[in-house]
Amino acid sequence: MIDIKYSAEVQTAKTAGTAIVALESTIITHGMPYPQNIEVAAQVEQDIRDAGATPATIAVLDGQLHVGLESDQLKMLGQAKGVSKLSRADFAACLASGGTGATTVAATMIAAHLAGIDVFATGGIGGVHKGAEKSFDISADLMELAATPVTVVAAGAKAILDVPKTLEVLETQGVPVIGYQQDSMPAFWSSQSDLTAPLRMDDAGQIARAHAMRQAVGLPGGQLIVNPIPKSDEIPAEILAPIILQAQTEADEQGVSGKAVTPFLLQRIFELTEGRSLTANIALVRNNARLAAQIARELVALHT
Repeated sequence: MIDIKYSAEVQTAKTAGTAIVALESTIITHGMPYPQNIEVAAQVEQDIRDAGATPATIAVLDGQLHVGLESDQLKMLGQAKGVSKLSRADFAACLASGGTGATTVAATMIAAHLAGIDVFATGGIGGVHKGAEKSFDISADLMELAATPVTVVAAGAKAILDVPKTLEVLETQGVPVIGYQQDSMPAFWSSQSDLTAPLRMDDAGQIARAHAMRQAVGLPGGQLIVNPIPKSDEIPAEILAPIILQAQTEADEQGVSGKAVTPFLLQRIFELTEGRSLTANIALVRNNARLAAQIARELVALHT
């Protein structure tokens, strides 16, 4: 087994058998500038503590897998340059080569499962990119959800993606997509969309029981909980749709392709919304963290 370095707080929670919620680290290294990245990461961790669970931010530092970061490590990572963005394909290579990397949804799921953590809170998952019928650009997050038994709480797939195709891939892979307290599929920055969530559950206890039942019947993979951004923090879809279209048109006109597309689109949407997209992003991550903590607590209760 791989050697895992736990923060003091996470080690205490593991010893006590109390609720733990995994957090990714790409939001720190690739999501926003310093020092805002550290401030937001600390706030999300505190939201989890306030909801009765322990946060475990995951990263690879100098070839060592860390599950839970001490405050000085968090600050160091927030200022580090050239940090790799780790998914399933490069996670093991980074560990083997002594590199430093921030975990995406896929890599965080892998690490959480290795650490015995069942619940993970993120902002939005990756998915099928627009034009994927030509580019075959599909996030590894979708296959990870089909393979790794972790419950992921997100505000849906990022709204710049082809969400209908993303749902089709998840269905094909047998991944339950569960709308939290609504029938509409949330659309990341927007609480509603014209798509229907395949499943619906209205409380954390139901979600925890569904997670446990998948294990009991031997089903592989996790489940995706799509948690709508609070109405007070959202950018309504009718306002956002033309902004996303403008950003995508500009990307096409400028020949932006491959891994450069997502950061380009997010930056242009940030500019075109005058920063509202980032404010909404922070709000939805915090909202997801609070729900994930409730689910983690319910899972502990099931096993006691």
